[in-house]
Amino acid sequence: MAQRAEIHLRQCPRCRAECEQVRAGMALVEQLPTVEAPAAIWSSIEAALEQIGPRAGRPVVRPWRWAFVAAAVLVLAGGAWWRYGAPSGTRWEVVRIEGAPLVGAKPIQGAGRIGAGEWIETDRGSRAMVKVGSIGSVEVAPNTRVRVVTARTGEHRIALARGEIRAKILAPPKLFFVDTASGTAVDLGCEYELSTDEEGSGMLHVTRGWVSFQWKGLESLVPAGASCRTRPLDGPGIPYFDDAPEGLKHALEILFYEKSGNDAFEVVLSQARVRDTLTLWHLLSRVEEDDRARVFDRIAALTPLPAGVSREQVLKLDAPTLKHWLEELAWTW
Repeated sequence: MAQRAEIHLRQCPRCRAECEQVRAGMALVEQLPTVEAPAAIWSSIEAALEQIGPRAGRPVVRPWRWAFVAAAVLVLAGGAWWRYGAPSGTRWEVVRIEGAPLVGAKPIQGAGRIGAGEWIETDRGSRAMVKVGSIGSVEVAPNTRVRVVTARTGEHRIALARGEIRAKILAPPKLFFVDTASGTAVDLGCEYELSTDEEGSGMLHVTRGWVSFQWKGLESLVPAGASCRTRPLDGPGIPYFDDAPEGLKHALEILFYEKSGNDAFEVVLSQARVRDTLTLWHLLSRVEEDDRARVFDRIAALTPLPAGVSREQVLKLDAPTLKHWLEELAWTW
């Protein structure tokens, strides 16, 4: 059984990413501080016992129950630590890779520290590595400007003003965020590259796991091996796998950024492969109702509908149905 599981993990990116997230979560739990139970808890327990009656009639409080109470207190205290994070003054380590990257206005000599509100800036000949708390790292490429927005255990957030970063995050989902002028990249346990210019035009490329790119209620879910363009005033575009037909990629550009539709829409439908159901699934919520029916039919022609997914619910853009369908489609990628 263990050998079969290991083989499956090697072959299935989705399960491998989830397994890595579980391991990361266990590692982070091991870092929780030991917390003494408040004295008031024990006083309350003793007072409750006194109200039960004479010792002879008092139920026995077994040792395991005391252990359970203590464990519950530790879990609650640990949960509060996880939720609210380390003190707001937490500073991340910054390591110079080459050149003379700046933290604020000061060049880094070997290694330095950066906290919320401070900037890292590189010129064309410098690079730096930021250790994002205990959950991963971000490489800052040349000609890049990045600000640390939030630096605490429960939320790690940076703002990419321009340039490119390469993030490697091993943590439970939704702990690391990158803000740009055209939306926010939300880590779902992954490695990715994100570039942007000062206006917000850029590219997200995912090499492991998933990234959710969000902008004003619009969301693009990008898995490993896929990319997604971003544009100011439009947010994230439609994700596509990097090995998708070139005609399909070009048609997506025309369809959503040049706003000239029918021919490009036909190209996307006709050139889509089974793997390109990633692209078609995202199209469902971004086209008019008549075209939505055609997108549904194309996906259904490429791969059988799973149980729990109906044409009626999909065309209504029922959120649970769409989420379930995406999860099932991911197995075919």
